[in-house]
Amino acid sequence: MSKIEEAIKKNILVLDGAMGTMLQRYNFSEEDFRGERFKDFPHSLKGNNDLLSLTQPQAIAAVHAKYFEAGADIVETNTFSATTIGMADYHLEDIVYDLNYESARIAREVADEFTAKNPNKPRFVAGSIGPTNRTASMSPDVNDPGYRAVTFDELRIAYKQQVEALIEGGVDLLLVETIFDTLNAKAALFAIEEVKEERNLAIPIMVSGTITDASGRTLSGQTVEAFLISISHIPLLSIGFNCALGADQLKPYLKRLAMNTQLNISAHPNAGLPNAFGQYDQSPAEMQVLIKDYLQDNLVNIIGGCCGTTPEHIKAIAEVAATFKPRQILEAV
Repeated sequence: MSKIEEAIKKNILVLDGAMGTMLQRYNFSEEDFRGERFKDFPHSLKGNNDLLSLTQPQAIAAVHAKYFEAGADIVETNTFSATTIGMADYHLEDIVYDLNYESARIAREVADEFTAKNPNKPRFVAGSIGPTNRTASMSPDVNDPGYRAVTFDELRIAYKQQVEALIEGGVDLLLVETIFDTLNAKAALFAIEEVKEERNLAIPIMVSGTITDASGRTLSGQTVEAFLISISHIPLLSIGFNCALGADQLKPYLKRLAMNTQLNISAHPNAGLPNAFGQYDQSPAEMQVLIKDYLQDNLVNIIGGCCGTTPEHIKAIAEVAATFKPRQILEAV
C-alpha cells in the first residue's frame, strides 16, 4: 500500500487551490514568461503558465509552499496543459518532457521539505493531467458532425509522454482532471496503464470530471452515473469533480457519486461562480461553510479548491477538514 493510501484512511486529505489565480498576482510580462532560455523565441509566450516551471521556477515553488503552509496535504504539478497537444498553441511541443519533469521536480522538492519538518503530516505531489483543448467525442465544426480535431491514439501518445516525465520527476500519484470528455480521459488512463505495465510500477490515480452546467452532465453528455461506469474498469484511488461550479452547485452531484461508488471521492470546486468580470468573489469563510456541509454529509475523502481559490481558502478548508473523520465508504449490497 502506498503512503497516500495509508494517509487517506486516517484523515480527510486536503488538495491545493488554483495555480493560475496565484500566478496572476505576479503580473508576469512577456519577458518574464520567456526567461533566458526562450529570449529569442519567434512566437509570443505570455499566458503559458506551464512554461513558468522552466522560466520562473522560484514562483512555482513559492506557490506550492504557500499551499502547504495553508495545510494542504497534496499539491498539483504546474502541468495542466503540458502535453504536445496543449503546447502546440505556443509552438512548444518539443519541450513537453522538460515541462513535466521540472514541474514534478519542483513540487517534489517543496513537498519533501515540508514532510521533513513534520513527518507526521506527509506531503504528496499529484501529477496534473488536464483534458487538452480538443475533444475526441465531438466535432468542433457544426457543419461536419463526423469530424474530430484529435484521435484517441494521438491523445494516448501525448498523455504517455506526459505521464512518463511526471513519474520520472517524482510524483506520488497522477490526477486526470477537469474531464469534460470521458473519451479523452480514457486515452489518459490507457496511457497510464501502459506506462505502469512497461515499468512494472503501481502509482495511485485520481480521476476528476467536470459537470459543465445545471443539466448535471459533462460536456460530452454523460450523467454522473454514466461517467462513473465509464472509468470504473481502472483501479483508482479516487473519483470526483472539479471546476465549472462552486461548492454549493456541485454538492448534488457529489451526493449521487457517493451513493454509487465504493471509491474515495474528491472535490475541488471553484470559489463560487464567476462574476461579470470573470473574477471569483466567494470568500474563504463562505467556502468553508459549504465544505463543512460536504463533510457533515460524509461526501468526500479529498477536498481542495479550483478556480479562484487561494491559500486563504485552503487554510479555511483544512481547518474544518481536520475536525471530521474520513468519509466512510458504503459496502456493496
